[in-house]
Amino acid sequence: MIIVIDGPAGSGKSSTAREIADRLNIGFLDSGALYRTITFLWLKAGKPEKAGFFENLPEHDLKVEYRDQIFHVQANGEDITKEIRKHEVASNVSEIASHPEARAFVNGFMRRLVDNSTYIADGRDLGTAVFPDADLKFYMDASIKERAKRRFDEMDDPDVTLQDVEKNLKSRDQKDRNRKADPLKQADDAVVIDTTGKTFDEQVAEMISIIDEKLKLN
Repeated sequence: MIIVIDGPAGSGKSSTAREIADRLNIGFLDSGALYRTITFLWLKAGKPEKAGFFENLPEHDLKVEYRDQIFHVQANGEDITKEIRKHEVASNVSEIASHPEARAFVNGFMRRLVDNSTYIADGRDLGTAVFPDADLKFYMDASIKERAKRRFDEMDDPDVTLQDVEKNLKSRDQKDRNRKADPLKQADDAVVIDTTGKTFDEQVAEMISIIDEKLKLN
């Protein structure tokens, strides 16, 4: 069983999905972290020609684990959980994620993980492209200023300003919504959750209530 949450960057998808996973004792998948992982590997390799880089992606040994409300990522034996959250990765992730080869790799990775268990996952095209038959779909959104503040508060980079983050989010929104491969959009059957002005507990409680009503996991 899979529950998906789509929406733009900074709308609260990941933190909400993690909290719901904890409260309902189900698995959590952070698709954004997987795209950040690919981006990190590309940057670490010195920004090589993309066709060859994507072709060799299956050779990388990737492992993920969710514990203590953190989505941990290992690549080739190296823990890169903190590295993938840095500004350089964020500034390049949309460029990498726009390529069909990157999306095919991440989508296949996630589908294999959810074959035999119940998960909640967040991303931008999960309900439309990756899991079109998901058991329940949400679409989360918030104002650009609120999204920028949330993302800024998550970061551990003294060289980045709130204005930098807002500019980056606007650029990512444009790229995500206009990319040719699986653009960001709301699934027709998604439940829309606008988190602007809501507390974290309010949005989590609202979504758990909907999950309980529709899926009766408890």
